[in-house]
Amino acid sequence: MHLRHLLFIALFTLLGACASKQIDANLSETELYQQAQTDLDKKGYSAAITKLKALESRYPFGRYAEQAQLELIYAYYKNMESEAVRASADRFIRLHPQHSNVDYAYYMKGIASFDQDRGLLARFLPLDMSQRDPGAARDSYNEFAQLTNRYPNSRYAPDAKQRMIYLRNLLAAYEVHVAHYYLKRQSYVAALNRGRYIVENFQETPAVGDGLAIMTEAYQHLTLPELAQTSLETLQLNYPEHPSLASGTFKPREKDIENRSWLSTATLGFIGNNEDLRPQQTQASKDVISQYENAAEEIPDSVRAAIDNEQPKRSWLNRLTFGLFGK
Repeated sequence: MHLRHLLFIALFTLLGACASKQIDANLSETELYQQAQTDLDKKGYSAAITKLKALESRYPFGRYAEQAQLELIYAYYKNMESEAVRASADRFIRLHPQHSNVDYAYYMKGIASFDQDRGLLARFLPLDMSQRDPGAARDSYNEFAQLTNRYPNSRYAPDAKQRMIYLRNLLAAYEVHVAHYYLKRQSYVAALNRGRYIVENFQETPAVGDGLAIMTEAYQHLTLPELAQTSLETLQLNYPEHPSLASGTFKPREKDIENRSWLSTATLGFIGNNEDLRPQQTQASKDVISQYENAAEEIPDSVRAAIDNEQPKRSWLNRLTFGLFGK
């Protein structure tokens, strides 16, 4: 009986949703646009999307067509539809490359990828973003780079540049985590290559010190003392406060193979290892998180208002139930 009731409720909810999507065919262009604006003001983003799409379909050459396309990008963003944001932004850029607000489309592409990388869980759990796949972060960086290169005087350029700094640091910190994984598995050549890549390609990021420490440790494990000493001296000169130098001498993260038990060596460290192998925050990832928080506080009010209205504070119950209760 309870299952039947639930099925009926689901059916009526679906029918109600379909009915809500029906739009009066007699609405004028202005009326349709005004209704979409009302939906946006009330945070009814799904309804706004439906009306904006109808407006563009019914009046493709009307006075509100281009503005509706821009606001559709925003509505998709607020509705957490990242792929739709990028598709709509790409379409606007293709159709209106000389539009006065085309920089907004470039900016929103970057924002969509930026938020997609953080994901739903990251909104509620303190995840270390530098340990996740960097695909969306790399896309976001490239999209913001397009904006700042094409429109350096855009009102969105300052915020895009700040986000690019954070994203570049994030990508560098990801390389550090990968290098540490290789060290843990005794893949010292691979770890060395990652460390060198960080030093050569991510200058002026917090990860460079970690890259030098990785190079030093990899050279030591590969019994290349001269190269290890060169890397160590560079680390000591430029990053004297690095955690690997805390004891006054260089302290490697991983033990030599001969210092491990036979069981740990045979299983590549999965068994017979008394060390804590849980993922740890590197100095780079800690600096990235701190820099992101500081940059978020420095976003200009004009830019913040352009991409998002101020959201009301949410109770712990509202966050715990993903917005279903406790509003």
